[in-house]
Amino acid sequence: MSKILLVEDEDHLAQGLAFNLRNQGYEVTVIDDGRKALDLLERRTFDLIVLDVMLPGTEGTEVARARRRNGDWTPILMLTAKDDQKDVITGIEAGADDYIAKPFDLDELLARIRGLLRRQAWTRAKLDGRSGSDVGPVPDEEPEPLKFGQCTVDFKTLRARGADGEEAELSPKEAAIMRLFAAHPDEVISRARLLEDVWGLKGSLQTRTVDNFILRLRKRFETRPDHPKHILSVRGAGYRFKP
Repeated sequence: MSKILLVEDEDHLAQGLAFNLRNQGYEVTVIDDGRKALDLLERRTFDLIVLDVMLPGTEGTEVARARRRNGDWTPILMLTAKDDQKDVITGIEAGADDYIAKPFDLDELLARIRGLLRRQAWTRAKLDGRSGSDVGPVPDEEPEPLKFGQCTVDFKTLRARGADGEEAELSPKEAAIMRLFAAHPDEVISRARLLEDVWGLKGSLQTRTVDNFILRLRKRFETRPDHPKHILSVRGAGYRFKP
């Protein structure tokens, strides 16, 4: 049974959503305060966090940012204000994996939750050395490990060896970017396409999320991040991956 933490301070919405999630077979814990959510996450683990942006105690974006700083990559689905692009951008930059605007369609929300949980379960199965067949298929077959320079990326385990020879685990979004690069070597990939393919966002959104992730990947994979040899910037166009 998947465990979901629902952080929402509107009581009628929280209780209604919790009721529907429990009917779907999920174990749901409801918290109405961001600070309380952070305290709970220090003691317990969940398979998914459904997180409102506006919360008492600590805002939802700060909750997400704090968990990512701690190396917690539990999927986060952010609940944003209706048509508020600022909320969307802030949430994604804080580390949210997906977002949905209030008021939302329940069936769409449940579909988003199923997708995030399926990916999470599949990734854990791979990390545990299992086939992943018992958790159902994922949208795309994982490619073979990527090798470039002294670096490697294993998309099945999310493990990578950096330019310094150290091994570490990639975040799901870091792996998704490298997966896209691996599929299109030497091609220019725009920021808009990265936003759409990796985050599922409109490419017209003005956000530095892509650039920040590129900086992180360069620090991991480039001997000299300020003079990259593999993850190259193409001025006014986007980025190009050179194996």
